[in-house]
Amino acid sequence: MDIESIINNIAILPQQSLEELIAITETVKFPKGYLISQAGKTEHFTYFISMGLVRAFQYKDGDEVTFWFGKEGDTVLSMRSYIEDKPSYENIESLEELTAYKLNNSDLRKLYEKDIHIANWGRKLAERELLRTEENFISRQFKTATERYEELIKTHPHLLQRVQLGYIASYLGITQVSLSRIRASI
Repeated sequence: MDIESIINNIAILPQQSLEELIAITETVKFPKGYLISQAGKTEHFTYFISMGLVRAFQYKDGDEVTFWFGKEGDTVLSMRSYIEDKPSYENIESLEELTAYKLNNSDLRKLYEKDIHIANWGRKLAERELLRTEENFISRQFKTATERYEELIKTHPHLLQRVQLGYIASYLGITQVSLSRIRASI
């Protein structure tokens, strides 16, 4: 996915604002298994996935707990670092070779101050991330594992071919054995 499409999927910008935002992006590549962001460290960049897949996870009792997957067109950022410039809560790892567009958060903040269209675009970006987080939280609190798996099949079927089952089970908050039972019953 190209950067112009990714930006305009968040909010359409006037051409001049779009060009200013694109001018501060850099294309980067990461190998599979690369930690793009680490919990406890302040992340100074926001990434937009052109090609590839990532996951966000934390450690709990020595186990990795996956709570988010990002695919082409998605934004990869630590909201805590982005908003407060403080250490992130999560680890973000590439699950495939990754090509992304990288924005320096301080350069982005300068554009927010200079251009109201980009500032509004940034608000839309934050709103979109907040809604994604809220949907994930509500799903984990009020849906059964089977309902969450069915929702995953419906909304993100590509993940089933691209992500190992252990990560999917972790994302659903269940064991691989339970995931196998759910998959067999559907």
